[in-house]
Amino acid sequence: MSVTVQSDKKVVDSFTVKCYEVDSAQRLKPTAFMDMAQEMAYQAAAAMMFGYDELIVKNMAWVLSRMRFRFLEAPKWGDCLTIKTWHRGAFGPFFVRDFEVLAADGKRVIEATSSWVIIDVGSRRMARPEDVLPKEDTSCRDFAIEIPAGKVMMPRGVEPAFVKSHKVAYSDIDLVGHTNNARYVSWALDCLEYGESGIRVEEVEIVFHHEARPADEIALYKAEKDGKVFIEGLRDGVQVFCCKLGNI
Repeated sequence: MSVTVQSDKKVVDSFTVKCYEVDSAQRLKPTAFMDMAQEMAYQAAAAMMFGYDELIVKNMAWVLSRMRFRFLEAPKWGDCLTIKTWHRGAFGPFFVRDFEVLAADGKRVIEATSSWVIIDVGSRRMARPEDVLPKEDTSCRDFAIEIPAGKVMMPRGVEPAFVKSHKVAYSDIDLVGHTNNARYVSWALDCLEYGESGIRVEEVEIVFHHEARPADEIALYKAEKDGKVFIEGLRDGVQVFCCKLGNI
Protein backbone atom coordinates (compact mmCIF):
# COMPACT_ATOMS: atom_id res chain seq x y z
CA MET A 1 0.00 0.00 0.00
CA SER A 2 1.12 3.54 -0.74
CA VAL A 3 -1.00 5.83 1.37
CA THR A 4 -1.53 9.57 1.08
CA VAL A 5 -2.08 11.89 4.04
CA GLN A 6 -4.63 14.59 3.26
CA SER A 7 -4.68 18.08 4.73
CA ASP A 8 -7.60 17.08 6.97
CA LYS A 9 -5.37 14.34 8.46
CA LYS A 10 -7.23 11.52 6.78
CA VAL A 11 -5.08 8.79 5.26
CA VAL A 12 -6.19 7.51 1.87
CA ASP A 13 -5.44 4.58 -0.41
CA SER A 14 -7.12 2.81 -3.31
CA PHE A 15 -7.53 -0.87 -4.04
CA THR A 16 -9.30 -3.31 -6.32
CA VAL A 17 -11.44 -6.10 -4.86
CA LYS A 18 -9.66 -9.42 -5.47
CA CYS A 19 -11.23 -12.77 -6.31
CA TYR A 20 -10.12 -14.28 -3.00
CA GLU A 21 -11.81 -11.48 -1.04
CA VAL A 22 -15.36 -12.25 -2.20
CA ASP A 23 -17.97 -14.93 -1.57
CA SER A 24 -19.85 -17.09 -4.08
CA ALA A 25 -22.06 -14.12 -4.98
CA GLN A 26 -18.89 -12.08 -5.69
CA ARG A 27 -19.62 -9.80 -2.71
CA LEU A 28 -16.75 -8.53 -0.57
CA LYS A 29 -16.56 -10.61 2.60
CA PRO A 30 -16.79 -8.82 5.96
CA THR A 31 -13.50 -10.42 6.97
CA ALA A 32 -11.81 -9.07 3.82
CA PHE A 33 -12.89 -5.57 4.79
CA MET A 34 -11.49 -6.11 8.30
CA ASP A 35 -8.16 -7.16 6.80
CA MET A 36 -8.09 -3.98 4.69
CA ALA A 37 -9.05 -1.83 7.66
CA GLN A 38 -6.35 -3.37 9.83
CA GLU A 39 -3.65 -2.72 7.24
CA MET A 40 -4.90 0.84 6.75
CA ALA A 41 -4.83 1.40 10.51
CA TYR A 42 -1.20 0.27 10.63
CA GLN A 43 -0.26 2.39 7.63
CA ALA A 44 -2.07 5.47 8.94
CA ALA A 45 -0.49 5.19 12.38
CA ALA A 46 2.93 4.84 10.77
CA ALA A 47 2.30 7.94 8.66
CA MET A 48 1.51 9.84 11.86
CA MET A 49 4.64 8.46 13.60
CA PHE A 50 2.90 6.22 16.14
CA GLY A 51 2.84 3.01 14.13
CA TYR A 52 4.18 -0.49 14.66
CA ASP A 53 7.86 0.44 14.31
CA GLU A 54 7.60 3.32 16.76
CA LEU A 55 5.78 1.21 19.34
CA ILE A 56 7.62 -2.10 19.13
CA VAL A 57 10.94 -0.52 20.16
CA LYS A 58 9.14 0.39 23.39
CA ASN A 59 7.71 -3.14 23.61
CA MET A 60 4.20 -1.83 22.87
CA ALA A 61 1.55 -2.52 20.25
CA TRP A 62 -1.88 -1.36 19.14
CA VAL A 63 -4.68 -3.85 19.85
CA LEU A 64 -8.23 -3.64 18.52
CA SER A 65 -10.81 -3.70 21.30
CA ARG A 66 -14.12 -2.97 19.54
CA MET A 67 -15.35 -2.51 16.00
CA ARG A 68 -18.58 -1.76 14.20
CA PHE A 69 -19.05 -1.54 10.44
CA ARG A 70 -21.89 -1.37 7.94
CA PHE A 71 -22.04 -2.37 4.29
CA LEU A 72 -24.27 0.29 2.70
CA GLU A 73 -23.70 -1.51 -0.55
CA ALA A 74 -21.71 -4.70 -1.11
CA PRO A 75 -18.58 -4.07 -3.20
CA LYS A 76 -18.06 -6.71 -5.87
CA TRP A 77 -15.11 -8.53 -7.37
CA GLY A 78 -13.16 -6.11 -9.57
CA ASP A 79 -14.59 -2.92 -8.06
CA CYS A 80 -12.10 -0.09 -7.71
CA LEU A 81 -12.48 1.45 -4.27
CA THR A 82 -10.96 4.17 -2.11
CA ILE A 83 -10.50 3.66 1.62
CA LYS A 84 -10.01 6.52 4.06
CA THR A 85 -9.15 6.34 7.74
CA TRP A 86 -8.49 8.83 10.51
CA HIS A 87 -8.21 8.77 14.26
CA ARG A 88 -10.65 10.83 16.31
CA GLY A 89 -8.62 11.00 19.51
CA ALA A 90 -9.29 9.47 22.92
CA PHE A 91 -12.71 8.41 24.18
CA GLY A 92 -12.21 7.16 27.73
CA PRO A 93 -9.55 4.42 27.68
CA PHE A 94 -9.90 3.94 23.91
CA PHE A 95 -8.49 5.60 20.83
CA VAL A 96 -11.13 5.77 18.11
CA ARG A 97 -10.33 5.25 14.45
CA ASP A 98 -12.96 5.57 11.72
CA PHE A 99 -13.03 4.30 8.14
CA GLU A 100 -15.02 4.89 5.01
CA VAL A 101 -14.88 3.08 1.70
CA LEU A 102 -15.94 4.90 -1.46
CA ALA A 103 -16.95 3.49 -4.82
CA ALA A 104 -15.44 4.79 -8.06
CA ASP A 105 -18.24 7.39 -8.29
CA GLY A 106 -17.47 8.69 -4.79
CA LYS A 107 -20.46 7.07 -3.11
CA ARG A 108 -19.82 5.69 0.37
CA VAL A 109 -20.32 1.91 0.41
CA ILE A 110 -18.81 0.95 3.80
CA GLU A 111 -18.58 2.91 7.04
CA ALA A 112 -16.83 1.81 10.21
CA THR A 113 -15.64 2.86 13.63
CA SER A 114 -13.12 1.07 15.81
CA SER A 115 -11.68 1.44 19.30
CA TRP A 116 -8.07 0.58 20.13
CA VAL A 117 -5.82 0.31 23.16
CA ILE A 118 -2.04 0.22 23.52
CA ILE A 119 -0.60 -2.78 25.35
CA ASP A 120 2.78 -3.74 26.68
CA VAL A 121 3.65 -6.79 24.58
CA GLY A 122 5.40 -8.57 27.44
CA SER A 123 2.97 -8.01 30.31
CA ARG A 124 -0.13 -7.71 28.07
CA ARG A 125 -1.20 -4.74 30.21
CA MET A 126 -2.43 -1.43 28.85
CA ALA A 127 0.25 1.19 28.27
CA ARG A 128 0.00 4.93 28.73
CA PRO A 129 -0.82 6.81 25.51
CA GLU A 130 1.37 9.77 26.47
CA ASP A 131 4.35 7.43 26.11
CA VAL A 132 3.46 6.83 22.46
CA LEU A 133 1.50 9.61 20.78
CA PRO A 134 3.21 12.69 19.34
CA LYS A 135 2.63 16.00 21.08
CA GLU A 136 1.05 17.63 18.05
CA ASP A 137 -2.62 16.88 17.40
CA THR A 138 -2.94 14.40 14.54
CA SER A 139 -6.64 13.69 15.03
CA CYS A 140 -9.61 14.53 12.80
CA ARG A 141 -13.01 15.19 14.40
CA ASP A 142 -15.08 13.92 11.47
CA PHE A 143 -16.87 10.61 11.91
CA ALA A 144 -17.99 7.73 9.73
CA ILE A 145 -20.28 6.43 12.50
CA GLU A 146 -20.91 9.10 15.11
CA ILE A 147 -21.12 6.96 18.25
CA PRO A 148 -17.99 4.88 18.94
CA ALA A 149 -18.41 1.10 19.01
CA GLY A 150 -20.07 -0.02 22.22
CA LYS A 151 -20.46 -3.17 24.25
CA VAL A 152 -21.86 -6.28 22.58
CA MET A 153 -23.62 -8.77 24.85
CA MET A 154 -25.52 -11.98 24.31
CA PRO A 155 -29.27 -11.27 24.40
CA ARG A 156 -31.13 -11.79 27.63
CA GLY A 157 -33.88 -14.37 27.75
CA VAL A 158 -32.35 -16.51 25.02
CA GLU A 159 -30.39 -19.67 25.81
CA PRO A 160 -27.28 -19.77 23.58
CA ALA A 161 -26.78 -22.98 21.61
CA PHE A 162 -23.36 -24.60 21.37
CA VAL A 163 -22.23 -24.71 17.75
CA LYS A 164 -18.69 -26.06 17.76
CA SER A 165 -15.24 -25.71 19.25
CA HIS A 166 -12.27 -24.13 17.49
CA LYS A 167 -8.63 -24.73 18.37
CA VAL A 168 -6.51 -21.66 17.66
CA ALA A 169 -3.89 -22.56 15.08
CA TYR A 170 -1.23 -21.10 12.80
CA SER A 171 -3.66 -19.52 10.31
CA ASP A 172 -5.33 -17.54 13.12
CA ILE A 173 -2.24 -15.82 14.53
CA ASP A 174 -1.11 -12.28 13.75
CA LEU A 175 2.18 -10.39 14.01
CA VAL A 176 1.91 -9.79 17.77
CA GLY A 177 1.27 -13.46 18.57
CA HIS A 178 -2.45 -13.55 19.19
CA THR A 179 -5.52 -14.22 17.05
CA ASN A 180 -5.98 -11.74 14.23
CA ASN A 181 -9.13 -9.68 14.75
CA ALA A 182 -10.72 -10.76 11.46
CA ARG A 183 -10.45 -14.42 12.43
CA TYR A 184 -12.98 -14.01 15.25
CA VAL A 185 -15.53 -12.74 12.73
CA SER A 186 -14.62 -15.62 10.43
CA TRP A 187 -15.37 -18.05 13.27
CA ALA A 188 -18.69 -16.28 13.87
CA LEU A 189 -19.70 -16.41 10.21
CA ASP A 190 -18.84 -20.10 10.07
CA CYS A 191 -21.50 -20.64 12.75
CA LEU A 192 -24.23 -19.54 10.32
CA GLU A 193 -26.15 -21.74 7.93
CA TYR A 194 -24.79 -21.46 4.40
CA GLY A 195 -27.68 -21.28 1.92
CA GLU A 196 -27.78 -21.36 -1.86
CA SER A 197 -27.24 -17.59 -2.03
CA GLY A 198 -24.46 -17.65 0.55
CA ILE A 199 -24.47 -15.41 3.59
CA ARG A 200 -25.24 -11.70 3.34
CA VAL A 201 -24.25 -9.72 6.42
CA GLU A 202 -24.68 -5.96 6.26
CA GLU A 203 -23.62 -4.99 9.78
CA VAL A 204 -21.04 -6.38 12.18
CA GLU A 205 -20.33 -5.36 15.77
CA ILE A 206 -17.68 -7.10 17.82
CA VAL A 207 -15.99 -6.64 21.17
CA PHE A 208 -12.79 -8.41 22.22
CA HIS A 209 -12.45 -9.16 25.94
CA HIS A 210 -9.43 -11.46 26.04
CA GLU A 211 -6.86 -12.47 23.48
CA ALA A 212 -6.88 -15.98 22.06
CA ARG A 213 -3.48 -17.58 21.58
CA PRO A 214 -2.13 -20.71 19.89
CA ALA A 215 -3.67 -24.00 21.11
CA ASP A 216 -6.52 -22.25 22.97
CA GLU A 217 -9.84 -24.09 22.66
CA ILE A 218 -12.65 -21.64 21.93
CA ALA A 219 -16.23 -22.86 22.38
CA LEU A 220 -18.61 -21.03 20.04
CA TYR A 221 -22.24 -20.36 21.02
CA LYS A 222 -25.04 -18.78 18.99
CA ALA A 223 -28.25 -16.96 19.92
CA GLU A 224 -30.80 -15.06 17.83
CA LYS A 225 -33.06 -12.17 18.76
CA ASP A 226 -34.86 -9.39 16.88
CA GLY A 227 -33.37 -10.40 13.56
CA LYS A 228 -29.81 -10.34 14.86
CA VAL A 229 -27.44 -13.25 15.36
CA PHE A 230 -25.09 -13.21 18.33
CA ILE A 231 -21.97 -15.35 18.53
CA GLU A 232 -19.75 -15.60 21.58
CA GLY A 233 -16.49 -17.44 22.06
CA LEU A 234 -15.66 -18.89 25.46
CA ARG A 235 -12.36 -20.22 26.79
CA ASP A 236 -12.81 -22.27 29.95
CA GLY A 237 -16.16 -20.57 30.48
CA VAL A 238 -14.77 -17.03 30.13
CA GLN A 239 -15.97 -14.88 27.25
CA VAL A 240 -13.17 -14.10 24.78
CA PHE A 241 -15.30 -12.17 22.29
CA CYS A 242 -18.90 -11.39 21.45
CA CYS A 243 -20.13 -10.56 17.96
CA LYS A 244 -23.46 -9.30 16.63
CA LEU A 245 -24.36 -9.85 12.99
CA GLY A 246 -27.20 -7.90 11.39
CA ASN A 247 -29.40 -8.05 8.26
CA ILE A 248 -28.63 -11.67 7.45
